[in-house]
Amino acid sequence: MTSSWQFVDPPPAEPPLHPRHGIHEPTAGSPARPPGSVRRTITIDALRPDGAQGNLRLVGKGRDLITGVDGASEVAAEARFTLEIAPDGQRNLLRIETTPAVPELQSLVGTGTTAGLRRRIAQAAPDLHAAQPLLEAMLDDAPVSALVSGYALGRMGLVPRATGMLLAQTDQCAGWARGATLISAIEQDGMVPTVTGPIAPPLTRPDDPLAWHETSQLPPHGMRRHRRLDVTRSAETGSCDLDLLFRDSYQAAGGPETVIHEYTVAGRLDLTTMTLVEVSSVPRALPWVECPLAAASASRLTGTPVADARKMVRTDLQGTSTCTHLNDTLRSLVGVPELVSLLPPAQRDTLR
Repeated sequence: MTSSWQFVDPPPAEPPLHPRHGIHEPTAGSPARPPGSVRRTITIDALRPDGAQGNLRLVGKGRDLITGVDGASEVAAEARFTLEIAPDGQRNLLRIETTPAVPELQSLVGTGTTAGLRRRIAQAAPDLHAAQPLLEAMLDDAPVSALVSGYALGRMGLVPRATGMLLAQTDQCAGWARGATLISAIEQDGMVPTVTGPIAPPLTRPDDPLAWHETSQLPPHGMRRHRRLDVTRSAETGSCDLDLLFRDSYQAAGGPETVIHEYTVAGRLDLTTMTLVEVSSVPRALPWVECPLAAASASRLTGTPVADARKMVRTDLQGTSTCTHLNDTLRSLVGVPELVSLLPPAQRDTLR
């Protein structure tokens, strides 16, 4: 680890709540899977098995699950990846393994991950979205999962020595707005204040072991990004209902698993035009009091062709009225057409 980082006394396993913490209303459980629906679940674990100064290991798992009109379950796709990332410099990618295998991605080994990783993935494997949409969706989340994993370093007592690189991010989102809690603390104290989130309720369902793909207990200082995307037909309106959940959580050493970021998003898709006719978001757990102000930005995707979700987010959702993590959740809507194509045939025919 370079000299731009320093060790300080880490916060306790259960630090007291910051007086200006954001909303603390995390989701418990997951909705039932209705007949004639498709559910995509993704998790990305950010692990540091060799400690704060060791490599970062990202382990992604994902599954697309069809629930038939008779309630029967069918796995349509599964994917996994492991990325090993160096701890310093440009945080070069040291290893990448994927299932299904994508040999073209080996060209990324030795390149940096701090900027441009999504672009380099697309350049290395331009057909990935069409050929392996689930895996592509997972890899699209990898760069920000790596970024968020820096929270665990702070909880281990390793923090940035210089604040310039942090202050350079001022006004990138609602939580990093000039004059907001986070930036004010960095300017005043020269340190990033510790995010104190609520205890993470399980997202599983006791009555449905297939509600999520299988995951293991996080190790101390492990972090996990969760995504759920449900696509359910609505025969009455000729549309599909979209239900999304996003959560980042952290497992304290000797303490509980807590939620760092969480949103739910609801939408409706016109199946004739494949256009988003409704989009809204609800903040469930966020770091600072200013963060929930970004929730309203989700509605800007209303009227957007769902295939253009990423482009719309990249060009139109910027600045202090937005949230980086909500933006990434809205980016994931680009996978909806593939999930619509997996709807049980009887349901698809009804909608035409």
